[in-house]
Order: sequence, then structure tokens, then C-alpha cells
Amino acid sequence: MNTIARRLLAMIPALLGVIVCMFLITRVLPGDPARTFAGEQAPQSVIDGIRRSMGLDQPLYIQFFRYVGDLFRGDLGFAWHTGQRVVDDLASRFPATIELGLSALIVALLIGIPLGILSATQRDRWVDHLSRVLSLLGASMPVFWVGLLAIFLFFGQLHWAPAPLGRISDNLNPPTHITGLYVLDSLLSGDMAALTSSVQHLILPALVLALGPTAIIARMTRSAMLEVIAQDYIRTATAKGLPRIIVIGKHALKNAAPVTATIVGLQFGQLLGGAVITETIFTWPGVGSYVTQSILATDYAPVQAFTLLAAIVYLVINLLVDIVNGWLDPRVKNV
Repeated sequence: MNTIARRLLAMIPALLGVIVCMFLITRVLPGDPARTFAGEQAPQSVIDGIRRSMGLDQPLYIQFFRYVGDLFRGDLGFAWHTGQRVVDDLASRFPATIELGLSALIVALLIGIPLGILSATQRDRWVDHLSRVLSLLGASMPVFWVGLLAIFLFFGQLHWAPAPLGRISDNLNPPTHITGLYVLDSLLSGDMAALTSSVQHLILPALVLALGPTAIIARMTRSAMLEVIAQDYIRTATAKGLPRIIVIGKHALKNAAPVTATIVGLQFGQLLGGAVITETIFTWPGVGSYVTQSILATDYAPVQAFTLLAAIVYLVINLLVDIVNGWLDPRVKNV
């Protein structure tokens, strides 16, 4: 508990640093939100009035203290390009990002961990070489290029995937809102038509988003497994005649799990960043596409809110990873 309390306290200066840096960066970037909102042909008097209503006519330090005061009240600001509060926009879009991120993480786990184990147990054989080549390609190919290529191939040429225009077909109503996750809500409400359509729309962007994390998880799992397999107790277990599946699955994998858990947690945090590009390419109505629209509109509040939210998610995931590692390996509890 003391370790968790120390980690929670350590989050405070980290979040303060994120708040200060993001506030300053949004203010020094080129572009005038008032002019963007009013239009290029608007007279200067109209632009000045919008700047006053946005509070941009105040000195920078006053804008900062006002922003921090709003944060303490739970007010993330107002999105001028949507005409709604940022907290309402995020609440309506965040479930879509969570659904896409979780799906990508599940794909990465189901492929990356077995691939890493297989590569480690078949070291220097053709399976290992193929796995390493695929991992290198997956980690190095840009998400936007893979996404565009996937749309061209599977939608444009093979017609296996639906049009990349949202989470569900236009001729279907979304499932009854329960959690905001279309696949889960379709199952809970028994809407099979919505379930089929939402899964079809989810598969391709989830695979594209999962490509990089799958490669990283496979490489790190292979590295951790190779280190564990080389230990004396593994050779002893093998010499005693234990089945290979028991040696690998029970002894080796268990001791390699902390490394894998760490990289999985970090990759889930980075999926938020990758979701910005993936959602934009597939017209996925999540937080990522919302932030892209906010940047193009020079709308400060949504960008600041997303950065703060991503920082909180990343810090919480790191804390959970440390807790899981302490459970998997008691030696790290007091580190």
C-alpha cells in the first residue's frame, strides 16, 4: 500500500507538467482560434469580439490560472467547433475509442504472445526467422500507410470489408446504449443485425491498430522467454523428464510474464496515440478523430483535455502494471 501511495503522489507533478507544457504549446502554435471560428472574411471587430468571449484577450498567465481553476471544478472547457462542452464530446466519443483500443489489444495478445513463445522455443529455425521478420515489418510500417493499404485492398479490391465510414452500417440503428461499446451492447440487447455490422466495421481498424503492438509484444516475449529458457532450473526440469509443454507453459512462461505484462501495459497506453491516426483514416467516431478535427480548427480546449486524459490513462496503466508485476514476482513489491 505504501508503494501504491508513493506512486499516486508521484503522479501529481507529472500531471502538472503535462498541464503546463500542453497549455504553453497550444498557445505558441500558429493560428488564431477566433479567426478560424469567424472565417477568413470576417471583419476585425467580429474577430475581436470572439477573442473576448473566448478569453484570449487576457494575458497568458490569467488564461492559465483560469484554465487550472476550471480543471479543479471538473470543467474541461468548451469546444467551439462543435458547440458543446468538451466533457460531453469526450463522453460520447470515448466508448468508441475504448472499443477500438481493447479490440486491438486483444488481437495483439492473441497473436503476439504465442508468436513470441513459438519463436523462442524454435530459436534459429525457419519459424523463428519468419517471426522476427514479421515483427520487424510490423514495428516499422507506419499506421497511416498500413491503414490506407488495408482499405484499398480489403474494401476497394476484394470487397471483404465494409466501407470505412463509422462503427455500423448507415441502414441500421445503433444498438441500445448500455456501455457505449457497440459489440457488447449488441450482445446484451440481443440485436444480432447490429452485432454483425459492428463486428464487420471493427475488424479492419482493430487489425491495423494492433499491428505495431503485436510486433513489439512478440519481440519482447521472445526475448524474455529466451532469457528464462537459458536458466538452470529449466534445464533441470527438462532433464527430469517433464513434458515440454509443462516446462514452457508452467515454468518458463510464468517467469517471463512480468516482462510481457510491462510491455502490454505500455502498448495499451500507446494505443491512444495510434488511435488518433487510425480513427481519422477509418472515419471512426472516437476521441482520436475528434482531436484531429480540433487541431484543424485550432480549438485549444479539446486538445488540452485529450492530452490530460491520455496522460492520466498512461499513468494509471503504469501503476496497474507495477501492481500486476508485484503479484507475478513478489521480489519487485518493495522496489
